[in-house]
Amino acid sequence: MITGSHGIRGCVKVKPFTEDPGAITAYGPLSDADGRETYTLTLLSRLKGQWLARLDGVDDRDAADRMKGRRLYADRDRLPAAGEDEFYYDDLVGLAAVAPDGTPLGAVRGVFDFGAGDVLEIVRPGAADLLVAFTRAAVPLVDLAAGRLVVDPPAETEVPVEVGTDADTDREAAP
Repeated sequence: MITGSHGIRGCVKVKPFTEDPGAITAYGPLSDADGRETYTLTLLSRLKGQWLARLDGVDDRDAADRMKGRRLYADRDRLPAAGEDEFYYDDLVGLAAVAPDGTPLGAVRGVFDFGAGDVLEIVRPGAADLLVAFTRAAVPLVDLAAGRLVVDPPAETEVPVEVGTDADTDREAAP
């Protein structure tokens, strides 16, 4: 992802979301979300957890500023194979989520990392979305071939609140 520009000669700041951030150039040219534009990335130096880089065709600060917020993607066939018990986020999105007894729970809408590990967002029909830590304890089985994963979250992950009640404001105020 391009997070901003740097200097007047068209350099950009890049935040890679790869296992090895410095290996982003090994995946070949990167493209925008719909694949219409491709960019060759040249890494220059590390810069506060990001990379300072050049993109072919981006030669001045104005062009670099226009790139801010743009997500860049590598072709899937250029990525290394996921190891055992490793998954690409994209492989998990859309999987059916079922309880250990096979009861359908919903589907994985997204995978996020807020700093304490990966979290699955599961959309449940007729119920609030469920956020589940992507750990072996909470997700004991991922079966990509069958298009499903088993979710066994700890009981304390859900707090039932009836819609239209003030259940979350029934606490007493401190004196």
